[in-house]
Amino acid sequence: MLDVIISFFTHCAELFGNLIAWLVNVVGDMGYPGIIGLMFLESSFFPFPSEVVIPPAGYLAWKGEMNLSLVIASGIAGSILGGVFNYWIAIRWGRPIFEKYGKYFFVTKESLDKAEIFFARHGHISTFTGRLLPVIRQYISLPAGLAKMPMPQFIFYTALGSGIWVVILALVGYFLGSSQNAIHQEMRKITFILIAACAVLVMGYITMYRRKEKRKKQNKEG
Repeated sequence: MLDVIISFFTHCAELFGNLIAWLVNVVGDMGYPGIIGLMFLESSFFPFPSEVVIPPAGYLAWKGEMNLSLVIASGIAGSILGGVFNYWIAIRWGRPIFEKYGKYFFVTKESLDKAEIFFARHGHISTFTGRLLPVIRQYISLPAGLAKMPMPQFIFYTALGSGIWVVILALVGYFLGSSQNAIHQEMRKITFILIAACAVLVMGYITMYRRKEKRKKQNKEG
């Protein structure tokens, strides 16, 4: 049984290594438009992890075959386009679908109104931190569109959160691109750090928001 398990994980490691090699070739062949296209997929509905797109491009930049700044710019552009695509789908079809079928999933018109108010007040922090968190980064655009978060604000905070993530991935690939085990270990550490940082940021935001609301209430009563 142990031999089977070891064999399975060895096979998975080989497949992952082959995938990375394939992506390096794809990015090398397609260039910056390839990065934009793949990151567009990563930021939309398709489960395509950015961790296997940007690090290979960063590695190619280290080899002198690509420009690191353009790799980062392409990654951010693809992320924004994918996010806007999800946002547009949600704003175009999301609310009508939920208003019609939401009752079967315990989603009411009142809850949609509350979500819209929430994103009007807190859409910036939600979008920014959402772009830094695993899984959530692919889907944070949907509630933003559903709640009709202002487009300029949505794009700005999407670009800000995505930019930080893409820069991290590009630098990891640039410095560790030849070692897949090192990349995997480093990304695990970075992910935990980002989750902790986002938790602290959100807690700080909530504290400041409550103090601000308390002062407003005191001023009205005064």
